[in-house]
Amino acid sequence: VAQGAERVPEAPIVCSACDEWNRPHPPFKIFGNTYYVGPAGLSSVLIVTSAGLVLLDGGLPQSAAVIDANIKALGFRTEDVRWIANSHAHFDHAGGISALQKKSGARVVASASGAKALGLGYPTEDDPQYESGREAPLRFAPVAGVESVRDGQKLTVGDVTITAHLTPGHTPGSTTWTWRSCEAKRCLNVVYADSLNPVSDKGFRFQGAAAADSRVPAFQRSIATVDRLPCDVMISVHPSFSGLEDKLAARAKGVTPDPFIDPNACHVYAADATKKLAKRVADEP
Repeated sequence: VAQGAERVPEAPIVCSACDEWNRPHPPFKIFGNTYYVGPAGLSSVLIVTSAGLVLLDGGLPQSAAVIDANIKALGFRTEDVRWIANSHAHFDHAGGISALQKKSGARVVASASGAKALGLGYPTEDDPQYESGREAPLRFAPVAGVESVRDGQKLTVGDVTITAHLTPGHTPGSTTWTWRSCEAKRCLNVVYADSLNPVSDKGFRFQGAAAADSRVPAFQRSIATVDRLPCDVMISVHPSFSGLEDKLAARAKGVTPDPFIDPNACHVYAADATKKLAKRVADEP
């Protein structure tokens, strides 16, 4: 398909990892009112509130049907989703948002940069993966009317308040979301951590052409932000980044305490990101 050609809205995206990412996965309760509803390789999280549902991320365009089926399997309705919040506007986390928004009528929220990319259907020019993301095969259906949030802004839906933490690096608009989830009388801090992986298209430099252009200090601040968040339960945008399958297997074996409750998870995630960023910087020409 020629560069710049229009994609058919919600048409499946083909990539080397897409089939594995989009493999169906049974939905399950993470803790309290927080559920995993994504496919096997792309997280999508459902929060049940007293005033409807909140959905975080939409996976690939072809993930929308998987997410919809998982929401139904839990006994909920996609039509009751009031808000869809995005971590970052790449095809594998935002591709299904258009279809899910149309089905639910939900309002969509992202960072200012993320909102712009969602409206385009591809990354903004300052995105490390702009060159590949703007190519027709990786474009996704644009999402109109996306509302933007500032760093630290809170969104209250019924009895749940989710907070946006801007964590730029992987993309300029990367956003980590947090909320409190309660089960009986126990309430925990849940973190939906955006990617802190310094990957890019060929030729992109996180250090920039000059020191003043470097993305590294902002990336380091984002890592520090995630590291210091109140964090009892952490879900990463790619479930493999935080060992979701291992935790599920341990939970199935009756391991206690619950493997998903790990106050050290955000520290481990941030430490790994620090190593990856240092290696990336050292490897850049």
